[in-house]
Amino acid sequence: MRKALELAEQAGSRDEVPVGAVVVMDGVVVGSAGNTIEGRQDPTAHAEMEAVRQASSFAGSKRLAGADLYVTLEPCAMCAGALVLARIDRVIFGAYDPKAGACGTLRNVVQDHRLNHRCAVVGGVLEEECAQVLQTFFARLRREKREAKPPRGPASRSERCAEQGRALR
Repeated sequence: MRKALELAEQAGSRDEVPVGAVVVMDGVVVGSAGNTIEGRQDPTAHAEMEAVRQASSFAGSKRLAGADLYVTLEPCAMCAGALVLARIDRVIFGAYDPKAGACGTLRNVVQDHRLNHRCAVVGGVLEEECAQVLQTFFARLRREKREAKPPRGPASRSERCAEQGRALR
């Protein structure tokens, strides 16, 4: 999870939402990535998806039985579906995601009994540290947005017209 946190911080420094993911098989890191959504302008370029792609390439197979995924934020529905399809054994995540979490919080795609594979899930690993990286990133974005706003001009139409020396029609 420490490696995933490092990747999340790197993603944040590139103005990506700071999420990092690492796939481990037999104690070896076979895939790792941070979000690249903004840089690639690709809505599927989540850290989990990128790490699974790398791991599949490394393994020479779309099936990653025996693999564990460590990720700093609970996977969304898209990523959770990909984890099931890749046959990931275990998903270990840091921060819970109340708005999009699909590994138990909002929904539980990875343990849906109707699917042909289920992943074990361990949530809340280094939760405070993982959440802090996200909170710091979004606080910075909000601050920068506030600071970039131009000062408010005259509020009413009559004030705008008076400022421009025109009569209100």
